[in-house]
Amino acid sequence: MTPSPAVLGKVYLVGAGPGDPGLFTLKGKSLLEHADVVIYDALVSAPILAMINPQAEQINAGKRRGRHSKAQAETTQLLIEKAQTHAIVVRLKGGDPFVFGRGGEEMADLEAAGIPVEVVPGITAGIAAPAYAGIPITHRDYGSSVTFVTGHEAAGKYRPQVNWPAIAQGSETIVIYMGLHNLPQIIPQLLAGGLAPDTPIALIRWGTRPEQAELVGTLETIRTQIEVNGFEAPAIAVVGWIVSLKGQRQALLSRL
Repeated sequence: MTPSPAVLGKVYLVGAGPGDPGLFTLKGKSLLEHADVVIYDALVSAPILAMINPQAEQINAGKRRGRHSKAQAETTQLLIEKAQTHAIVVRLKGGDPFVFGRGGEEMADLEAAGIPVEVVPGITAGIAAPAYAGIPITHRDYGSSVTFVTGHEAAGKYRPQVNWPAIAQGSETIVIYMGLHNLPQIIPQLLAGGLAPDTPIALIRWGTRPEQAELVGTLETIRTQIEVNGFEAPAIAVVGWIVSLKGQRQALLSRL
C-alpha cells in the first residue's frame, strides 16, 4: 500500500451492532452525527443509517452473497482518499468490526498508508441474536464453553478450512456466522466430530430486528426444515444442547 501524501482526517471503524438501534453505542451515534463521510455495509439497519449527519457523504460499500457493491481493495482505497480530504471518515460495519467483519484487514491497510484509525466496537450478532431469541450462549448446566466460527471462509486464506470435527469435540456451544448456505457441508463434519444427530440447532435470521425469524430443529432435521420453510440468509446458527433452553423458557411463559 502506497503511503498517503497528506492526511487531513481520521478513519473510525464503527460497529453498528446487529440491527436494533437501541444496541448501537453512544460513541458510534456521536460519530455518525458529526461525520463528513460514512461508508457503510449492507447489513446496517435503516434506523442507524438515519442517524447519519444529513450533510455527510454516504457511500454504500455493502457485500451480500453474490452482490458486492465494491471490492474490498476498492473500499480501502476509498477510505484512504476520503481521509486525505475530510476530518471524520466513518467506516460503518454491521455487528463488530473485528468479529468476521474484515475490520482487521482494513485497519492494517489504513495504517500502512499512514492513516490514523480508531475502532469503536459494536455488539456482535453471535451474542445479541441468540439473546433476543431466548437462548443464552453460556449456562452453568448446559454450556461452559462457546466457539464463534465463520461458515463462509475466504478463498486462499491461511488454512484451507475450519476443522469442524475438532470444534465439535472441543466446544459445548457453537455459533456459526454466515453458514446457512454451507450447512449441508458443515453438518456432516460436526457429526463426524461426535455430535449426536439429535443435537439441537437454532437458526436466527435478522437477529434483534422487528423482522427477526427463528427456526429450531436438530442436526438431523434442520436441512429439510430449511427447504420446507424457505428459510433464507442472513442468519446465524447456534448448535448445542443450550438451544433446548429456548423451549423451556417458552413453556414457562405459557404457564404465567
